[in-house]
Amino acid sequence: MSVKDRITAKLTEALAPDALTVIDESHQHAGHIGHPGSGHPGVLSASETHFRVKVVSAAFAGKSRIERHRAVNAILADELAGGVHALAIEAKAAGE
Repeated sequence: MSVKDRITAKLTEALAPDALTVIDESHQHAGHIGHPGSGHPGVLSASETHFRVKVVSAAFAGKSRIERHRAVNAILADELAGGVHALAIEAKAAGE
């Protein structure tokens, strides 16, 4: 299963989102530290390293932006510890 698929599955299970988009932006970061082929020390072996997540869920109602981001980061803790170098998060409650 790809990293993108794992991210999608975990967020779907944890948040029951009304809308979810997971975008792999790794190709936009070729040559950056942590990207395969960059030539930098500590380069990750996986090619799926940079993602943008757009999620709308009732679970975010009444929560601050920081609380929403912390929730997503907690759900994806294994991915962030294991190869995902960057995660951009757009988290909204329904109707926002």
